[in-house]
Parts: sequence; structure tokens; C-alpha cells
Amino acid sequence: MSNNFTKAWARWAPLFSFGGSRHYWTQRYRLGGDSGVGSEGPAAHYKAKILNDFVAAQGVESLIELGCGDGRQLELAKYPSYLGIDVSSEAIEQCRKRFNGDLSKRFQVLTDYHGESADLALSLDVIYHLVEDATYHEHLRSLFSAGKRFVIVYSSNVLVSGRNFRHVRHRAVSEDIARLHPEFERMKEVEEALPAPVAFNRGIPTVFLVYRRKVA
Repeated sequence: MSNNFTKAWARWAPLFSFGGSRHYWTQRYRLGGDSGVGSEGPAAHYKAKILNDFVAAQGVESLIELGCGDGRQLELAKYPSYLGIDVSSEAIEQCRKRFNGDLSKRFQVLTDYHGESADLALSLDVIYHLVEDATYHEHLRSLFSAGKRFVIVYSSNVLVSGRNFRHVRHRAVSEDIARLHPEFERMKEVEEALPAPVAFNRGIPTVFLVYRRKVA
């Protein structure tokens, strides 16, 4: 069985008996799948350039990523200290093998996450795969609790009726964040200086939403 066939099967098979966002991704990695096209090629390099520049410009010393996937995107990163969290134990094991010996990076399964925080909290290509309201809001709560100084979200940001397949749901994420997490403000000056989006989901752009914690 070819690697491409395995990845395609792993992507589609969990949709036939879809049991929710977490079930889909745990099954996808268990069947030999990966994090998808967003973690390779132009999309991966686009994200890496923007994030590496931000980390350097803002003096970010530590990062935490909720939904780190298989770690391929992370290979392009230049982060001083990093903690990756994922719902899939298979994905976490892949990350540990990929970065074996790199003491600047740690990984743990979501069930072992107990509120660790960092200068910058990341959510990349995760939110539009959280189709349940409860899972989505739990993710936002954890994300904005984890970011001591900054939070960066990479997601679609348009409310769309219905879903693209069972495992995709587009939301007006920035509106929800403004309402639910007023302790953060958007860094629109940073967003406006970014290059145009390179990734789209059925015509909907995936964009960076950049936030800083307000000074009390």
C-alpha cells in the first residue's frame, strides 16, 4: 500500500463514521494520516516566516501550541522554548521522534495538559476543524488562558452556514474572541502588514489573527 493511498484513506475513512472533532483526528493519525497540506509547501513556509519574524520582533521566549499535529510545520520554526499539545497520542509520538534530542521542544497529549502557559499561545489550522460549539469554546478558553503576552490564531474568519464535509466549520472567530476575551486586543498594525493569504478552504482564506494581552 502506497504512502499516498494510506494518507488519503486516513483522511476520508474517519468521516464515514464521524464521531466528532476529537474522534476524527485521533482516528486520522491512528490510520497513518498526517496534519494535511497546511503543514507543507507554500502554506507551511508562509506561516513559518510570519511566526519566526513575530517571535524575534517581540522578544518571545516561550511558546505553547494547542493542536500541534505531527510536527512537520514545526521543522521550519525558530522558537527558543516550545510546548506542543495535541489530542492524538499518535501525533505526539511522531513529534517526539521527529525532534528527539531537541531539548527546546516538549510535547504532551491534551489529556495531560494542566494549564501550562507561555509568552505566546498558538492555534494553527485548528479552529475550523472544531465543529462542536463546546469543543470550540473550550479551545478558545485554553488558548487565551495559556498566552501570557500574546495569542496568534491561524484560521478562516468568516461565518458560513453549514459545513464543508463533516469535519470543517467556518466561524467569525474574531467576533467571538472580542466578545469572550476582552482582556486581549488585536494587533491590527501587525495583521495589516502581513503578506496576502496563500491558503484557502473552498475559496475562504486562512488568515492570521494576532492578539496581545492588555496592560492592566
